[in-house]
Amino acid sequence: MKFHIMTLFPEIFEPILHSSILGRGLSQNLFEVELINIRDFSGNKHNRVDDYTYGGGAGMLMAAPPVYDAYQSIRASIAFGETVRTIYLTPQGTPFVQRKAEELSTIDHVILLCGHYEGIDERVLSMIVTDYCSIGDYVLTGGELPAMIVLDSVARLLPGVLSNEDSARFESFHDNLLEYPQYTRPEDFMGQKVPEVLLSGHHAKIEKWRREQSIQRTLDRRPDLLRNASLSKKEKIFLDELQKNTCNTEN
Repeated sequence: MKFHIMTLFPEIFEPILHSSILGRGLSQNLFEVELINIRDFSGNKHNRVDDYTYGGGAGMLMAAPPVYDAYQSIRASIAFGETVRTIYLTPQGTPFVQRKAEELSTIDHVILLCGHYEGIDERVLSMIVTDYCSIGDYVLTGGELPAMIVLDSVARLLPGVLSNEDSARFESFHDNLLEYPQYTRPEDFMGQKVPEVLLSGHHAKIEKWRREQSIQRTLDRRPDLLRNASLSKKEKIFLDELQKNTCNTEN
């Protein structure tokens, strides 16, 4: 898999690409990253890529030609038949969730387009973008930080990137549930002890406890996720009891 990042500030990505899990994955050729400086396609000696907006208004807008030419340079390197998605990082996009990361992890080429200033000329967006993604309902100075988030969340799902493959399968948002609480040594920390079930060695009981804890935590912190959670019949009964107890407590 290869990520192509279209940006005005490619140097921002260097630290994250050479650190921790992503750095190891890159060094082992488990995925590739290409940084494309949109300024290289400006066509003028000052490398200017922005201009005033038609109709007036505050701020500058990234012009269509350099963005389009940068995009075409990427497409020229992609073999026929390989799958491609172009993601524009914008607060106007669809919320980026784990399901989207899993979907993108199956694509051959993911192009991440980072905007700046007041955004990008709408005409080029309509020509090249396949997905509009937002990491939250707030505005940042540019699309680089959101692009890093998408890169990290997708790359860690690729085979071999995580040393423990189960880490990507059993974590927050698996089955639309938040992850259960976890513990390590010491068994007793300032009077707080590790739950006895985790010390029992009884794998079936541990798995049941973890699922119930995930359901409880999701109900407490992200009840909206439960609408699409994958629950067994017994787990649905357990959830119903939790919700009844919550209602009784509130009343």
